[in-house]
Amino acid sequence: MTYNALFTEAIEQLKSERRYRVFTELERRAGQFPRALNHSVANAPEVTVWCSNDYLGMGQHPAVLGAMKEALDRYGAGAGGTRNISGNSHPIAILEQTLAELHGKEASLAFTSGFVANDAALATIGRLLKGCVILSDADNHASMIAGIRHSGAEKKIFRHNDVEHLEQLLKAEPANRLKVVAFESVYSMDGDIAPIGEICDLARRYGALTFLDEVHAVGLYGRRGAGVAERDGVMSKVDVISGTLGKAFGVMGGYIAGSAAMVDAVRGHAGGFIFTTALPPAVAAGATASIRHLMASEAERTRHQERVETVKRRLREAGLPVLNANSHIVPLMVRDAALCKAASDRLLERHRIYIQPINYPTVPKGSERLRITPTPFHDDASVSQLVEALLEVWDKLGLAREKRARA
Repeated sequence: MTYNALFTEAIEQLKSERRYRVFTELERRAGQFPRALNHSVANAPEVTVWCSNDYLGMGQHPAVLGAMKEALDRYGAGAGGTRNISGNSHPIAILEQTLAELHGKEASLAFTSGFVANDAALATIGRLLKGCVILSDADNHASMIAGIRHSGAEKKIFRHNDVEHLEQLLKAEPANRLKVVAFESVYSMDGDIAPIGEICDLARRYGALTFLDEVHAVGLYGRRGAGVAERDGVMSKVDVISGTLGKAFGVMGGYIAGSAAMVDAVRGHAGGFIFTTALPPAVAAGATASIRHLMASEAERTRHQERVETVKRRLREAGLPVLNANSHIVPLMVRDAALCKAASDRLLERHRIYIQPINYPTVPKGSERLRITPTPFHDDASVSQLVEALLEVWDKLGLAREKRARA
């Protein structure tokens, strides 16, 4: 059997399980978000995007575009190397100062993505804290799972958002053993939110370090957009915060923020930081402009939350199975891989609405869904179009309607 035959066999397995991923080729156009051209079909018709992680449309904000254009003309295109070898630009240093200020921490460290930030930071922290145990929420993101695995540390999993179970696990460990509690604020598939303050208080009681992923929350929550921990008034209780620049901030990259000693230790030991090219100056400048704008302006967050609540209300009124969540994520449950893909395809082909199907392994089998992410730029007409289209698709595919859906 040839190597390519083995690769083909792996692809066919994905297709047989209805897990083969098809990418829609979009052309985002500045000033027209959330509209885009769909180059996956002839004549590239315009579609409305309802699943973007650019939650606030900051990827096309004039302040961000202006900062990136200015930096591109001033510094050129690439970073020129790793941070250690000529890639430590002035804009990336300013970005890290801004991130530390945002989260009220001593220092921060920028990475090329949120995945790399979690993977590299958790792997390094787990290795440096010799003999530690990492207690991980059952629903943690793949990047956190990878980082914990790469750390080589012992891992124990506590039931999702279950503080009592976490305490049982902490209590079972020797008092002098080093411990890390790793969890998220907003869980991106179900849209639920962790009890951050309770978890941090518990961790402190048992001498554990806390590592909080705010990737789906930064920019969106808190008076200055620092995340749910800021909104809940518990940011100072969190030891390590990780975030992304590629979602609500609208650019790309990831980061961690915390004590100067922790950040410096990760900087000096994390392979995912040391051996990769730095973020380009234009990207760093755009990210800084976005963060600073959202630190000063609450208009985008206010409009965003109103749009989210409007979409949830309209979908529930229509009897569509919206998962009950208390964040900006709107999961519409299908619970079948083939039907989820069929629903997504029909929305795109017939209604020119793009919502990517979410299947295993992103979510457990039997919990397949359409993950809807309203933005401040989805107006009432767009919401009405979405509801009408979903009702047509639900009827065409024979999908069940209900007032509420449970995970």
